[in-house]
Amino acid sequence: MKRIGAHPSELGPPSSFAMLPWLLLGTGALSTLFQGGTPYPWIGGIGLLVFNTLYVNLAFRAFDKTTREAPATRWLLLALAVIGFGLAAGYGGAWLLFFPLLGLATGTVLRGRQVKIWIVLLTVGASGVAFLREGWGAVGIAYGTFISGMVSTAILALSEAVGKLLETRQELARIAVEKERLRFSRDLHDLLGHTLSVIVVKSEVARRLGPKDMEAALAEIADIESVGRQALTEIREAVTGYREGTLTTELDRARLALTASGIEPVVHQSGTPLAPQTAALLGWVVREAVTNAVRHSAATTCEITVRGTADRARVTVVDDGVGVPAGGREKDAPFAADPADPASRADGTGLRGLAERLAAVGGSLEAGPLGRGGFRVSAELPMDDDPMAFLSGTRAEAIPGAGPAR
Repeated sequence: MKRIGAHPSELGPPSSFAMLPWLLLGTGALSTLFQGGTPYPWIGGIGLLVFNTLYVNLAFRAFDKTTREAPATRWLLLALAVIGFGLAAGYGGAWLLFFPLLGLATGTVLRGRQVKIWIVLLTVGASGVAFLREGWGAVGIAYGTFISGMVSTAILALSEAVGKLLETRQELARIAVEKERLRFSRDLHDLLGHTLSVIVVKSEVARRLGPKDMEAALAEIADIESVGRQALTEIREAVTGYREGTLTTELDRARLALTASGIEPVVHQSGTPLAPQTAALLGWVVREAVTNAVRHSAATTCEITVRGTADRARVTVVDDGVGVPAGGREKDAPFAADPADPASRADGTGLRGLAERLAAVGGSLEAGPLGRGGFRVSAELPMDDDPMAFLSGTRAEAIPGAGPAR
């Protein structure tokens, strides 16, 4: 039993059983048979039985696309029309009510533009037969035939449209879940990639310093512990959706990571102060670019420039890396580029993800090798007091921490 006020999606589409109660229109014809008011009653009885059987068969075939579009269904509908017209023309009176039933069956079985043409033709034919039998009383029969056919057509068309909308909504929900998973995976990639790179760098420094200067090696190990604890905190915050990285924090981490890997950091900041969300996005750019420099560049210097103007904010990270010589990595260059993956710095998942995020908020990202050697990552964003003001839907997901709680 459907409860009052149920959501439309819970009510379900019309079914075959919704058509069966309309067979009560034939009770008048059945009554004339028992009252003896029908000539040749055995013909009328057989005709009534065949008509009802065909109608019920069509009702159960009409709501399955495969059986509805089968040629047999069209032949059954034609047979129903022939018997209906024959009984109505032969007996008149209550037998004329078979025309509305025929209109209902036609509107249920046929689809598309053709159904309207057939309903109009059926209405014209029913009007002619009814006029010959009942005179001006044919108006009611014509009206009932037309309305039954058009209403059934409209209800089924609306039901199919609602069904498609529900399917579309489910598909959109599935896509939204996939996009959220992709966004979350990118967040973890950017977070863990940088942190683990710093841990690896400091671990190798501690290993090299151990035999020579135990006190310095212990200091590096303490830094590794601090970075690990901070990474654990950030992962927990990322899972709960409350991590708010800042550009200043990322710049400090960049200096620490670059210095630990033997790369001299040079940081320039100038111009208009950045809005928090803009600074957060540029902080992710600094994180990814510095991670790539530490892991792949074999550079001696990395220059980070942050500049804000009245309408744009830009960050540029340039290193002077020269890669590694052919044949493998040098003994004293443990952080050189991987020769088996020469394009990894430009086409990694991190840079691709950042480019998509920046594009979603009207920004851009450029990354590539320099002609004189080295690598350059440059990102630009529109300067806005509240970048979230013009974001909605999936665009808001481009900003770390701006999406739904994770």
